[in-house]
Amino acid sequence: MQIVVKTCEVEEIIKKSRFIGIISPCQTEREALLLLKDLHQRFPDASHIVYAYRIQSPDGLICRFHDAGEPSGTAGKPIFQHLEGKQLINLVVAVIRYFGGVKLGAGGLTRAYGNVAKQVIEAADIVEYIEFAELTLNLDYHRLQALEYQLKKLDGSIIGQDFSDSVRLTVKLPKSNLPALNAFLD
Repeated sequence: MQIVVKTCEVEEIIKKSRFIGIISPCQTEREALLLLKDLHQRFPDASHIVYAYRIQSPDGLICRFHDAGEPSGTAGKPIFQHLEGKQLINLVVAVIRYFGGVKLGAGGLTRAYGNVAKQVIEAADIVEYIEFAELTLNLDYHRLQALEYQLKKLDGSIIGQDFSDSVRLTVKLPKSNLPALNAFLD
C-alpha cells in the first residue's frame, strides 16, 4: 500500500468544462470529511465536487465515493478505481467541475473524471506506507546501549523514557520489524 505525502492539484479544460483535481493526505475519515467541507467553502460556485477516499483505520479500510449530482457511477467510481488500482490509502481525491455548457455524456464524464484523477495521482509525491507499532519496555540499565543499537538497525526510535530502578522505554518501529526486536529481547 502507498500514501501521498502532501496536497497536489492539477487542472484541465475538457469541452469548455473546467476540472480541478486535488489529492490530499488524511489519517481519519473525520479529517477527510473536514477536507471536503473546506473544498465546498473554497469552491462555492462549482457545479460538482466529486470525491473518493480510502482510509486505513483500526477497524479496517474505510472506502467511500460520491458522484455529487452527476449520473450514478460516472464520477466518484472512476476516481475510486484509480485509488484502488494503485493501492493508495489515507487520502482523498476530489475533482471539482465547473460546467462549461457542453454535455459530455456518461462515457465522457467517466473518462473526464477518471483522467483528471489519474493525472493528479501521477503528479503527487507517493511513498510506500509503513505501519508502525509502539511498545513499552522495562529493562536493566546495562541492556540500554544494546537496545538502542538494535532499534537503529530496525528503523526504530525511543519516543519516551523513564529512569528509576530500571529503564522504562516507549519505542516505535515498523510493525514488520517487531519479530526481530522480540527475538533480541528474549
